[in-house]
Amino acid sequence: MEFGLALALLGAALATFLPGMGSAKGVGLVGKAASGVIAEDPSKFGQTLLLQALPATQGIYGLLIAFLVLLKVGMVGGDGAVEVSLLTGVYILLACLPIAVVGYFSAFHQGSVAAAGVGVVAKRPEEVSKAMIYAAMVETYAVLALLVSFLMLNGVSL
Repeated sequence: MEFGLALALLGAALATFLPGMGSAKGVGLVGKAASGVIAEDPSKFGQTLLLQALPATQGIYGLLIAFLVLLKVGMVGGDGAVEVSLLTGVYILLACLPIAVVGYFSAFHQGSVAAAGVGVVAKRPEEVSKAMIYAAMVETYAVLALLVSFLMLNGVSL
């Protein structure tokens, strides 16, 4: 395997596991908070589950970029890997970094905000939508990073 392809695959790996780790941390934070709430009032399960699902999206965004990289280099849906120059491999790696880094941090912080939102649901369940809006604001930056990674990756030609 040439070094350019290895760099492209490293980008795909980073885009997968960094946002995935952030999402796992975020979902875990909310799950802990939600478990305490539903121990007292099981009827709040649906509301807390909505909040818990929010930090999971960054992992999906990273997976999407990784899948696009794999398509671009021919590892998925092609006749095998194509030749990737060293410079092109660097470009692909760099294109993966926005979602990799921002996805990790935004998922973790979104989990913290959503966990606080679970506290809102515990006391005022009718305000769940406000708690979701606070958590969704953090996601804005993951969406922007996804867009930048997508545009950068589409700008790389093999």
